[in-house]
Amino acid sequence: MTPEFMDTYFWPLLFILGHIGAIIGCILLVMAYYTYAERKVLGAMQRRQGPMTVGPFGLLQPIADGIKLLSKETIIPSQASKVVFLIAPMLTFALALVAWAVIPIDAGLALADINVGILYLFAISSMGVYGIIMAGWASNSKYAFLGSMRSASQMVSYEVSMGLVIVTVLLCVGSLNLSDIITAYRPWWMQVLLLPMLFVFLISILAECNRAPFDLPEGESEITGGFMVEYSAMTFALFFLGEYTNMILMSAMTTVLFLGGWLPPFNIEALDFVPGFMWFVLKTFGVMFFFLWARATFPRYRYDQLMRLGWKIFLPFTLIWVLVVSGTLIYMDALPGQLE
Repeated sequence: MTPEFMDTYFWPLLFILGHIGAIIGCILLVMAYYTYAERKVLGAMQRRQGPMTVGPFGLLQPIADGIKLLSKETIIPSQASKVVFLIAPMLTFALALVAWAVIPIDAGLALADINVGILYLFAISSMGVYGIIMAGWASNSKYAFLGSMRSASQMVSYEVSMGLVIVTVLLCVGSLNLSDIITAYRPWWMQVLLLPMLFVFLISILAECNRAPFDLPEGESEITGGFMVEYSAMTFALFFLGEYTNMILMSAMTTVLFLGGWLPPFNIEALDFVPGFMWFVLKTFGVMFFFLWARATFPRYRYDQLMRLGWKIFLPFTLIWVLVVSGTLIYMDALPGQLE
């Protein structure tokens, strides 16, 4: 290989692959210890200890769980469509990782800082339903198929309100680039205007990730585990990894859209010594804690209540709020690009 080839192709490619590997490694590490944090937080909220046996304070429990799932036999039902059955969990996990390509962790620190980053994120999150439908169909089980249909209708229902929430943010900032969304100037009245949309978005991401109290696709009491009922070992683990990675992704999206990303929460000079990526991480962890808090606090909704909330409450409210935000921006003469 010539020096020109090395400088033009090899070293840039190696740098990009290293960047991708670092992102995936960090996400998997955070995801593993997010499961540990969930068990400890739920234990504390239920006045018990949680994992305490494997390692000091149970810190090696996620590693033990991973080894256990890797060492188990993958059982494929005899009546299942084997290829689709195996592709479904891989697709779910891969989509959860691919979405991180456009997330800006700090100023200039994103794998791909594209101009339509928010559309890319929304497209990738919408495709997540395909893996679940494929799993339910390929399992050739009535319980798995019912769980996948539940999940598909639930995710589609709440993506509508999530999309309208994102529209209100875009109206205020005037850009589809995630870095521009973070750095856009937002006066105090605009923050107040977006506050109801923050609450709608937080509830919608619970439904989008199939998390309690909206974990109807995995309803153990009626459909015995939903679309994952026929999965075992690493195929089950990939669904598990995809779910928790999606939770971290949605927390990062909330941080980007509403919480100022890597910027300090208040314009105080004493806070400038904290690196930008640390603010991003702290805010994302705060939203991740919300997932655990909701699981420990609320009982599971009935399915008709879940659909009613999405179509009869969130959809009309977000539609009306898009008009309210648009009218307020025109009235305040604060269209994107005109604020100082």
